[in-house]
Amino acid sequence: MAEEYPPAVIAELTARVVDNLARWRFPPSAAVTLLNVSENATFALSDPNGRELVLRVHRVGYSSAEEIRSELAWMSALRGDGVIETAAAVPGADGEHVQVLASRTGGPERFAVAFERLPGTEPDSRDAARWFERLGELTALMHRHAQSWRLPEGFRRKRWDFDAMVGPQGFWGPWRSGIGLDQAGVVILEKVLDVIRLRLARFGQGADVFGLVHADLRLANLLVDGTHLRIIDFDDCGFSWYLYDFATSVSFIEHEPIVPHLLQAWVQGYCRRMPLRAEARAEIPTFVILRRILLTAWLASHAEVPFAREVGRSYTAGTVALAQELLRGNYLASALI
Repeated sequence: MAEEYPPAVIAELTARVVDNLARWRFPPSAAVTLLNVSENATFALSDPNGRELVLRVHRVGYSSAEEIRSELAWMSALRGDGVIETAAAVPGADGEHVQVLASRTGGPERFAVAFERLPGTEPDSRDAARWFERLGELTALMHRHAQSWRLPEGFRRKRWDFDAMVGPQGFWGPWRSGIGLDQAGVVILEKVLDVIRLRLARFGQGADVFGLVHADLRLANLLVDGTHLRIIDFDDCGFSWYLYDFATSVSFIEHEPIVPHLLQAWVQGYCRRMPLRAEARAEIPTFVILRRILLTAWLASHAEVPFAREVGRSYTAGTVALAQELLRGNYLASALI
């Protein structure tokens, strides 16, 4: 698979943003800083007068303009209905939120969306427990909103079901390509996925358990500012099991000793706003391991991203180890007693 973000592409995208500053009424002298490269490339824009925006330049072919507008519609509804605090999208000078940035070097066009820059910092994983009760509460509020919100005409978002995550045509590539995954590991993951498939079939996709979710509530998409916990980056929002949102909140730290405490805090906060049946709680480890396998595939298909290069091999080994724990009935068992 060709790399999406080699240094030459990052340099070209930066130049492309500079060429298009006027779309958001920024002067040519505005500072453009690369913040992050993950699914998309994210830049900070700031002008001499202190105006700041965060600009998301989309990965080619991942989301359509219709899907992006649908994402923004739900964010706007959540904010307008007072459900959560999240960033407002900022339209371009032409009034459009979704801009199309052309390349002067012949590269493919890319969608771009600007957001207000909110105050706050990502929670430290070592101190996350004190925020997870609030996160559980906010997650339940989003789910309650999703159940009552009337989808706008033309609303389109991805469906994160079993096949979309880990099937042959999964959105993030084949999990069997996991960095450093050997045949013994393949066998273990095949076994655990067979178990997960059966459990999810039993769990079902009824309206009480499956609907519109954020789908990426990892720590990097949370902002702590004093007593405020804000949720950002709805780029992966779509239709899935509501409990999948907890699984995403412990992305990349599923193996850490703090996770049982995070789960207990999250459940306590969630149940303050929405009921959570005992049989649903019992399946939370299932969703965490499913997400972990999905992330193993993501790291493999995004191997050019620095984070993937740093953790890919060890993360894959950890995925196999946690899958074995789930098969033995041990993973997160203490947190569900």
